[in-house]
Amino acid sequence: MEDQAEQLRELMKGKSVPAGGAAFPGLGSGAKKPRIITVASGKGGVGKTNVSVNMAIAYARIGKKVIVMDADLGLANVNVMLNMIPKFNLYHVIRKQKTMRDIILDTEYGIQIVAGASGFSKIANLSEDERQNFIDELDTLSSADIIIIDTSAGVSSNVLSFVAAADDAVIVTTPEPTAITDAYGIIKIIATEIDNLNMGLKLVVNRVHSVAEAKKVSDRMTNIAGQFLNLKVDYLGFIYDDPAVQHAVLRQKPFMVADSKSKAAICVQHIVGRMEKSDVKPGGGFSGLIRRLLGGEDHTFP
Repeated sequence: MEDQAEQLRELMKGKSVPAGGAAFPGLGSGAKKPRIITVASGKGGVGKTNVSVNMAIAYARIGKKVIVMDADLGLANVNVMLNMIPKFNLYHVIRKQKTMRDIILDTEYGIQIVAGASGFSKIANLSEDERQNFIDELDTLSSADIIIIDTSAGVSSNVLSFVAAADDAVIVTTPEPTAITDAYGIIKIIATEIDNLNMGLKLVVNRVHSVAEAKKVSDRMTNIAGQFLNLKVDYLGFIYDDPAVQHAVLRQKPFMVADSKSKAAICVQHIVGRMEKSDVKPGGGFSGLIRRLLGGEDHTFP
């Protein structure tokens, strides 16, 4: 793998973050720090984007200002799930054709979204000027309480960079053997390739048929991670395999809205409730994301 730490440092080549401060307005030591939640999965098709969007709506319903950033730079689909056709996306920001404020979209569900740059492969491919502009524009998101970053499936340099910059990394799996294997694979890569892991690593088991099935999967995952990786993975909760979810997807509506009393919706509410009770490590949040992307905090990808 390429030296991801070097790529991240190059994002703002020639700039630095003052000790105890920040390079951007509003991100000083006393500023509000949004909670950064990166949602990832070992494979596609496990419902990662569905989890991201519906978690965002659950947060909004308890009074949080939430932005969902579609960080799948290849096959962005958050907007598809919400039946929205954005005119502009992250690609236009990266190319300096639009600002982040231009592309942030309000939704009818009380959240905002930043559409992904479909067809764009790597942040590392940006020119120096484009990288500087991208980081500068990220500051626009700092007014949110919660920023949920929906990554692409699998493991790439982009996924690892957003995981490393998060306060919480939520890994989504299903009870299928291949999904469990791939989920363990991404946890292993996170553990072995991100030095000084400084976020809460959490597990959500999606599409379960019973509490017992969810517990069996979570116990297996958390025990193996602890035994072989010496890594603590917190079991955040499960989401039932609920017909209401598929019906909502076909209608291009979040199931939290299409059927707020469905079993899946109630599960997501419980998951967000557990997230709210869990601690955010000091120095995290948006200012932490900026510092880590700038290379101001020590994390490397060998």
